[in-house]
Amino acid sequence: MKILMFGRGVIATIYGWALHKAGHDVEFYVRPGRAAEYGDTVDLDLLDTRRRVWGQRVVEEWPVRLRETLEPDHDFDLIVLSVSHHRLPEATAFLAPRVGKATVLVFGNIWTEPTAAIGPLPLDRIAWGFPQAGGGFDADGVLHGMLMPSVIFGTLGRPPTDRERAVRQAFREAGLRIKERPDFRGWLWVHFVSDAGLLSQGLRLGSLSELAGSRTDLREGLLNGRELLPLLQARGLDLRRHRVGLLPFRAPTWLTASVLAWLTAHVAVARVSVTAHSDPGAEEPREVCRDTLAEARRLGVPVPRLEAAEQYFAQA
Repeated sequence: MKILMFGRGVIATIYGWALHKAGHDVEFYVRPGRAAEYGDTVDLDLLDTRRRVWGQRVVEEWPVRLRETLEPDHDFDLIVLSVSHHRLPEATAFLAPRVGKATVLVFGNIWTEPTAAIGPLPLDRIAWGFPQAGGGFDADGVLHGMLMPSVIFGTLGRPPTDRERAVRQAFREAGLRIKERPDFRGWLWVHFVSDAGLLSQGLRLGSLSELAGSRTDLREGLLNGRELLPLLQARGLDLRRHRVGLLPFRAPTWLTASVLAWLTAHVAVARVSVTAHSDPGAEEPREVCRDTLAEARRLGVPVPRLEAAEQYFAQA
């Protein structure tokens, strides 16, 4: 399959690498001027858990192909669109006249109605997914991250189309297990408020990485997330359909926080998934918290813990 990764961010790079290693033809679209800035290789330091429970460390200089243009008559089969949720309108507006014959995999956080989030992109060309990887680039441009053995896919109330099945197959060929979420809209919203809870506590401390190993701070993040569950109900979400995803917030928070603290202190894959998010200037954590708070205010749902953290993510 010929695959275009939209951007050369963390998720695009990690999955672009995995898909390339599986034999797919992978390129990256970057903004004009970025190709020279990025160069033609990426330095990787990854913990890959696809084949080993404790992970296999991968350290390599990976040659990549970058392009700064995308013509409507391109021959890509798949475009992987993994950008911050607040960047989706700009990205979808750019891609809409340039989709060609490709399927577009929308691969990340969404807080609005999914069909609205994709803007002018044709709905019959869309596949929905969510990464199970993470990390960050350090000051020297090295990508430190981790790749989990599975990846999330879902649909909006119907079986997968042939296009969607082809996308899933490409990820299977990359050694990834597929986890299906039939109520993908609801799953995305549960994940979003889960992020908001932990990220708001991370912003208090400076970055998400500061939560690693801290039972007290992880418990605060879980309590922040628990406070947001009524917001999901106010949006009309049936929480009974998401019992597993909500278990960390339903269980005693001291217990969940203790487990997470131990994991992020002693288990490499859990530790990397948190400590790699060390950029105090990252936009996405602030945007997630802002948009969550804005929706709570719109619907009249009290969220005093998130309100109290607003000074850490308010617009300057």
